[in-house]
Amino acid sequence: MTHPAANATWIAADWGTTHLRVWAMSASGTVLAEASSDDGMGKLARDDFAPALDALTVDWPRVPVIACGMVGSRQGWTEAPYATVPCPPLPDGLTPAGDRCHIIPGIKQTDPADVMRGEETQIAGFLSLNPKWDGVICLPGTHTKWVHVSADEVVSFQTVMTGDLFAAITGHTVLRHSCDAGWDADGFLQGLDDAISRPERLAARMFSLRAEGLLNGLPDATARARLSGLLIGAELAATKPYWLGQQIAVIGAGTLASLYVTALGAQSAPATQVNADRATLAGLTAAHRRWKDQS
Repeated sequence: MTHPAANATWIAADWGTTHLRVWAMSASGTVLAEASSDDGMGKLARDDFAPALDALTVDWPRVPVIACGMVGSRQGWTEAPYATVPCPPLPDGLTPAGDRCHIIPGIKQTDPADVMRGEETQIAGFLSLNPKWDGVICLPGTHTKWVHVSADEVVSFQTVMTGDLFAAITGHTVLRHSCDAGWDADGFLQGLDDAISRPERLAARMFSLRAEGLLNGLPDATARARLSGLLIGAELAATKPYWLGQQIAVIGAGTLASLYVTALGAQSAPATQVNADRATLAGLTAAHRRWKDQS
């Protein structure tokens, strides 16, 4: 039987810190096959990248690869230099790695200092699916990005470490005993409101979750949801100049992106949720098209 990827003319790759995902693509941009592994940038030495890619695509044609993400970082396969804002999300020129891979550069902002890798491809994909769109794109994650887009360019952006903070607090502080599991939607909204109305009281509000559990039997599910609401609320308070009065898109799948849509809606700032995989593939396809035109 012919392998589904037999007619692939190129490979799209999303190569992050913890995972590698690849798609065998037809000339028309159709996905013929896909695969993934845990061979992320964080566990590979520089000489390991090519073998990891070859092992995952061993049954696929040996065709050009367009890659985005941390594979192009200083610790990655080959460093792809940052483009500087304001700039298109896909600047001209990809960085070659090995004998067939081409890496999309990240984007930097010098003042205030900030960087992104991988998100620029999702932004490019979103704009290719939504021509002439202006507004703010939120990309939730370990390090959430708030990106101002106008006239098909990234004008400015801000990164917030909300995801990292939530993981660190629930895994390595006293709140690990109070936020073990579960979810309470009303608790999330309460935490959100508390943080937006009084962001300067964030640290005190967090410890009160522990105290309420000990003294009043606050359920873990409520404490966990309120903590999430407190952190996302503090983030919204800090990024208000970005999203207030803007058209907003939230690129992400699942619960986390939905929480941001809910949080923004509670501030009378409606946002549209966009599937992250679709945006990534559209961005990689746009980069491949440009690479072919320039080759």
